[in-house]
Amino acid sequence: MKWYLSLVLAAILTNNFVLSKFLGICPFLGVSKQLKTASGMGIAVTFVMLMATAVTFPINKYLLEQFNLEYLQTIVFILVIAALVQLIEIALKKYMPPLYNALGIYLPLITTNCAVLGVVVLNVEEGYNFAGALANTFGAGIGFLLAMVMFAGVRERMESSDIPERLKGLPITLVAASLTSMSFLGFTGVVEGMLG
Repeated sequence: MKWYLSLVLAAILTNNFVLSKFLGICPFLGVSKQLKTASGMGIAVTFVMLMATAVTFPINKYLLEQFNLEYLQTIVFILVIAALVQLIEIALKKYMPPLYNALGIYLPLITTNCAVLGVVVLNVEEGYNFAGALANTFGAGIGFLLAMVMFAGVRERMESSDIPERLKGLPITLVAASLTSMSFLGFTGVVEGMLG
């Protein structure tokens, strides 16, 4: 049980897909202007990550590996992710139109979000069992959500700040993103202490 907990905590804090692996930067920068859209995107990505892992793990283990078709992993994983995103898009459009409209173009871009593909590929490369893959994926999704929500808070505060003219827009956004990323380095010792 401790190993699964450490997988989750490491994926959230020290191996954060956005802030340490730099995967999923497009929605991180594009949808983090408001807390509501950032949290909606984070929840949607977490859900897609979990569903993609739950579907791709058995496909990889019982189909691709059994017939020596591992070279098709990336294509198969992308197709599964694309199908899941389409289902989520249909559900959001029907049941949550304001969130669907707020996410805009970034919702279909979850299909090409490298964090989603990265987590399913990483689970295969690390050789996790099914429960380990789900634990790592859950941590990665929560880490993505945490990064999105934190950065949305930072960006909302920046809107009311007096920023020098030359730093307004993308430059200050990138500076704030780098400082947010550095803040997660402090958790390295905490997670390593739990593992040791």
